[in-house]
Amino acid sequence: MAGTLILETPHGDLHLDRTRLMGVLNVTPDSFSDGGRFFGTENAVRQGLALVEAGADILDIGGQSTRPGSVRVDADEEALRVVPVIRALRERIKIPISVDTYSAQVAGEALEAGASMVNDVSALRADPELVRVVAKAKVPLVLMHALWPPETMQDDPTYVDVVEDVISFLEERARWAMAHGVSREKIAIDPGIGFGKNLEHNLELFRGLPQLLGLGYPLVVGPSRKRFLGALTGKPVEQREWGTAGAVALCAAFGAHVVRVHNVEAMRDVVRVVDAIVWQV
Repeated sequence: MAGTLILETPHGDLHLDRTRLMGVLNVTPDSFSDGGRFFGTENAVRQGLALVEAGADILDIGGQSTRPGSVRVDADEEALRVVPVIRALRERIKIPISVDTYSAQVAGEALEAGASMVNDVSALRADPELVRVVAKAKVPLVLMHALWPPETMQDDPTYVDVVEDVISFLEERARWAMAHGVSREKIAIDPGIGFGKNLEHNLELFRGLPQLLGLGYPLVVGPSRKRFLGALTGKPVEQREWGTAGAVALCAAFGAHVVRVHNVEAMRDVVRVVDAIVWQV
């Protein structure tokens, strides 16, 4: 791998000595990828257990859709969606649970319920109070690049140089987080594939993964079922597994530490093969 980094969490350390799989669990009625199939605590817990059984190294649980054009839900409603799921899963699984939120309130309640880390697609811009929650809890934090807000991020995304612009943004956000009490060792970065990027922007970011790795933070990449795959293959979201596999293989070959995916079982095989060939692990 591109280093032997470790993300220490309250529920076990995540050794990044091979490509790790972050299983996506959307507890929303309007997810772009699964159409709300796992909305509701019982369905979500069942799916979470299935993802762990399939080989997920982390579960990423979100109750707020952040797809382009999505509309913000009330923090109380978001917490109502995710906290019971996290609490129920925490009692039955040992792997870290990430809460996918940009709300300080939701993150705080999720961490109390047993979440192990925070994945913020706004990189601490939507709710500046979130940094205090993360710093106090001493949990890992994923900072993702996105053109904000989600309602308009895809209207006309424009960059001078998308790779350099994303790198500069993530460096600045990491410095801001550290200045407010988050340890460097707790920070991971995500280039935000599909979040305020057109097709060519996304492709350039994949080509730029080595440069992103050069920042020295654990690198998380989420290509799974994204719109750019539909643009390349002509396939609807439910038929993008082969395209996802290609993107995941590339991420693993370049040395991304974590890939965020929906179909954990299939992508587990992809990264096992790539890790064995490229990284000899």
